[in-house]
Parts: sequence; structure tokens; C-alpha cells
Amino acid sequence: MRLTSSVRRQALREASLGDVLVMEARAGDVSKQSIRERIWDYMESHNIADFPRPVHHRIPNFKGSYLAGQSIRDLEVFAGTQEVKVDPDKPLEGVRLLALQSRKTLLVPTPRLRTGLFNKIIPPPGATKDILRKCATSQGVRNFSVPVGLDSNVLVDLVVVGSVAVSEKGWRIGKGEGYADLEYAMMVSMGAVHEGTLVVTIVHDCQVVDIPEALLEDHDLTVDYILTPTRVIATGCARPKPTGILWSKVSCEMLTKIPVLRSLREREKRAGTDVTLQAEPGNTQQPAPSTVRRPQDRPQSQPAPSTVRRPQDRPQSQAGFRGRSHSSLEGTDTHLAATVCLGNLPYSARVRELKRALQELGAVPLRLTWQGPQHRAILHYTDSAAAQQAASLLQGLRLGDNALRVSLGQQRDT
Repeated sequence: MRLTSSVRRQALREASLGDVLVMEARAGDVSKQSIRERIWDYMESHNIADFPRPVHHRIPNFKGSYLAGQSIRDLEVFAGTQEVKVDPDKPLEGVRLLALQSRKTLLVPTPRLRTGLFNKIIPPPGATKDILRKCATSQGVRNFSVPVGLDSNVLVDLVVVGSVAVSEKGWRIGKGEGYADLEYAMMVSMGAVHEGTLVVTIVHDCQVVDIPEALLEDHDLTVDYILTPTRVIATGCARPKPTGILWSKVSCEMLTKIPVLRSLREREKRAGTDVTLQAEPGNTQQPAPSTVRRPQDRPQSQPAPSTVRRPQDRPQSQAGFRGRSHSSLEGTDTHLAATVCLGNLPYSARVRELKRALQELGAVPLRLTWQGPQHRAILHYTDSAAAQQAASLLQGLRLGDNALRVSLGQQRDT
């Protein structure tokens, strides 16, 4: 019997997350994006999500991520490997710290692959645990790393990736931009991984769900182990991982924006590989419908869904921000002071909480003026460009239950 839409909506409200996804799959309206949305909504509504929030359009951080990451010590491959590649996502911070404390070579992908494939984290000599902890953060990745060239003799035995959803069979769904899949394919191309390289993901238990096999594509990366706060799951996944870059899926625009991809293409072209791109003559393969455009690939009229982006994620033309936290930049005054005003601070907010958020987002000011009674803070930067970039990064920032209002200070006449 086919459920009416009203009965089906009521059933979805009362069902568990896993039941909801099963019901959607049976109804034929499940997709990678619907699974993402269900998990993001569930983690927020059940307060499983952790900073930075909201978790929508991110690899979600969750309460217990550090504990889940510690289970990696129990994997034989972690004890035996010297080189570990860990994605820069917040829930993987504990694994990055553990790799540094274990004196392993830690490789982290460069943001959006714009300056290379990955960087090697090099803590300062005699680094204390506190310094190592900083090196493991997103800011530490920027401040304590050096690029790794394509000709370097890197051989990674363990890859740790973030996920939005994953199945016990080892099938994985990311946030929809395809970087983890592309990074692995590029590592295959440069000889940095081998058939025995294991892939591990760290997620909350609610992110382990059934994923229909029909949603998977040839370029999708699978995982061998799933670590949650309560379980270590060996997937025994038999589905092969990417064996290289599928050039027919690569667009000319993507090639322009990722220099290291151009270098790898030249290498493979010289080796006799067919490197025909998606839109080039001679490529008769239709682009896959599930190909996801990155935020910088969207038309100007379609703003990217992400609520907070790092400085290196944002095109220069979108560096400024003004007005409420979701305002457009169009039509704003460009004569701005080097200050950013944060309003709607919670009554219980503390300076240290705000400083921590600013540090995580790479928006640390020269000086911070705290105006607690007025529920606001003034951030002072070196110049208006730095203030505009910081305001852009702070879009969507929340402290407690409050979404902060972000505005640029007006340039005063002198």
C-alpha cells in the first residue's frame, strides 16, 4: 500500500534516522544529498554536533570525536606506519595530534589543492604537548607546514578521511565537493599510495547508515575501518578504490584552479595515458549527473551553501562582508574601517570562547575590544582588506545558541 504524503511525513518524524533513510530508499527518493541533509539535521537537532556549528555543508564535528580518534592506536597499521595522511577536518584533530605525539610524518592536504597536494607538518624543535596540540589544529596546519612536491618519495600506508555518512560495508559519502576522492586518485597517480594502503574514517555512530549501492560511482573512495565513540568497524570492503584520476570527469575549469592537477596530467600524457578532459573534443562520455560543483564554480547568483569558510577557500571577489551574517556584498560601501563588529553575543559568553572561535577560523585580530554589557565585541585589524576578509570568514558564526551579527565598521572622516 502506498502511503499518502501526510502519513509518510508523520512516519518520518517518528522514525529513527536509520529508519528514515530506509523508508526514503524504498520510496525511491534517496540521494547522496538527502542522506547528507538527514544526518546534518539529526546531529544538530539532537545536539550531537560540536564546534564549529552549524554542521551543515561540512564534515561534521561531533561530541566524542577525540575519543573515537584514539581508537586508531589499536590498529596494527598505525603502529607500523611512519607516514600518515589525515584530512584537515575538525573531527580528525585528535588523530593529527596522536600522529605527531607518536613521531610519525603527518601529511595534510592543502586547502582545495590550490598550492599542491599536501603539506608536511613540522613541529618546532622540542615542541611541548601544548605546541603539538596547536600544530594539529587548522591554524597549526597553516603555520607549521611545508609543501610536499610531486617528486618526493612519499609512501603512505594509512589515510584518514572525514565523512558525512558511511556504511558498514565501507561505502562513504563526503560533503559533496569530491576532494577526498580526487586527493586519493592523485596520490595513486604520483605513487604515494599502494594496494595495501588502508583508509580509515572517524564518525559518530549516527553517521553509520545504509547507503544504496546504486548511489556509488567509480571515483568514490571506500573505507576499510570506521571508528566511532563506541565501535571499531572493520568493513572488509571488497569494492576497489580509485586506481587513478578519471580525466573524463575533470573539467577545464578544475584543471585551471588546481595547478598540481595540471602537472600530473602532463606526466600522464607523456606516459601515453588518455588525458582527454570532460569538455574536450573526442570525449564522448557524458558528465555524470552527480558531479558536484565546488563553491567557487557556482554562478554569481547562487551563493555557496557553506556558512563559514577559511580564507584560502574564498575567491578574492568574495572577500568582503557587510551587514547581517547572511547579507550580500553587492552594493556595499568599499570605504571601510579596519574593524569588525560582532553583535548578538550571548549573555553568558566569555572572551576566551570568542578568542577560541576566532583562532579556529583564522580571523585573529590585532586587538579585541570586549563590550559584554552591549552584547558585542569590536575586532581591530591591520587594514580594511584584512577586516573584510575576517568578516567574510565569520559569516554564520555561532556562540552557544546565538547566531552572531557581523558588520564592518564605517570609515570615519579624519
